[in-house]
Amino acid sequence: MTAQPENAVVVEFDQHTPEYRLGFPGIGHDIRSKCPVAFSPSHGGYWVVTGHDELTEMAKHYDLVSNEHDLDGSRRGYEGISIPSQNQSSAGFLEMDPPEQLAYRRVLNPFLSPAAVERWRPLVEDFTRACIDDHIESGRIDFVEDLANVVPAVLTMAMLGLPLADWVIYCEPTHAAVYTPPHSPDFPRVREQSMAMAMRLAECVAAARHDPRPGMIKALIEGDIDGSPLPDEGIVSTVSLLIGGGFDTTTSLLASSLDWLDGHPEQRRRLLDEDRLIDTATEEFLRFYTPAQGGGRTITADCELAGFRFREADRVFLSYALANHDPGVFPDPDEIVLDRWPNRHAAFGMGVHRCIGSNLARMGFKIMLGEVLRRLPDYTVERAGVVQYESIGVINGFQHVPATFTPGAREGVGVSEALVQWQARVDAERDEQEI
Repeated sequence: MTAQPENAVVVEFDQHTPEYRLGFPGIGHDIRSKCPVAFSPSHGGYWVVTGHDELTEMAKHYDLVSNEHDLDGSRRGYEGISIPSQNQSSAGFLEMDPPEQLAYRRVLNPFLSPAAVERWRPLVEDFTRACIDDHIESGRIDFVEDLANVVPAVLTMAMLGLPLADWVIYCEPTHAAVYTPPHSPDFPRVREQSMAMAMRLAECVAAARHDPRPGMIKALIEGDIDGSPLPDEGIVSTVSLLIGGGFDTTTSLLASSLDWLDGHPEQRRRLLDEDRLIDTATEEFLRFYTPAQGGGRTITADCELAGFRFREADRVFLSYALANHDPGVFPDPDEIVLDRWPNRHAAFGMGVHRCIGSNLARMGFKIMLGEVLRRLPDYTVERAGVVQYESIGVINGFQHVPATFTPGAREGVGVSEALVQWQARVDAERDEQEI
């Protein structure tokens, strides 16, 4: 608990409420106009950082602004990245500080470099095409259930070295853990789902020790910290983190972008006609619809950062989403400008905890968006069926974005066939590596 500091600017702020979703980004402007680093009494009390410059400065000081989640109370009692704290499990290396955190990143970086990500482009293209082919003759699709949920999930399974068809097992628990706010009566059930998923992943990790498939799980098993193997709990929590990040963030970004383009047909036409616009448009959608809203931190010592005084054990929420609407950095911050440049957004976080999967997210998003615009150019979102997350305090996303369009012709196989073909291809590559 963070006691209310003297002379702090106190604001009513809770990123998990429907009011925050409905009032975004105006709530951020109101707070920022009072103070870019204000204090909220919600959830035991914490500082909320909405200023872009202040957030940038604080993110540099990982020694003073800690991600650590101390689950058993044996270390420093820090509460990790969730506000309110979720004490049941850890979010993998995202809730570790250097040097431990860096050991996990060193293991995973080779899989997520620009060159390594390009290896998976054919899979993303094939499954994007397959998702559309499953629905193009009907003239109806749900951009979330039928496309954005599927492609990133299958890709994540492939990169982890898990059976591709298992994406359906992890899909609902992963998304539900994000879109169910802590105050929901459904939250205990969703938490149990998450724990069951973690247990299943623990079994997968144990099995991989005896029959490892090429991928990130195998690399984590073979990784070390100063010569000692990575602990099982660290591996399992990191795999859970990779599934959560891989499944939900790109999904949310694509759904938000397609929803906006439905209401801006002239901008949709620009994206179709101007090939190079896709790059700046991707960055602008990331800025405007920042999927991961921000993260909690714990101050490690009495200090001054970005011109503000903090005390040891203070809780802080770094709001990437609200900082991305800071008018001091982004002219017309509440407008989507597809060719905005420069664009110093914080959508992937900042500092040593910057999102390790940013290259993968950009590639997957551009492919899926491009294929929708190419093959379903006249799509119309069915507004009555749109369901946005009740709370966007963790991820700003949608459960449903149904749309209609002029039916077209298939170009290849559907998702079921693509799963069989790509699993055979992945298995063949594994066999070649073992020879």
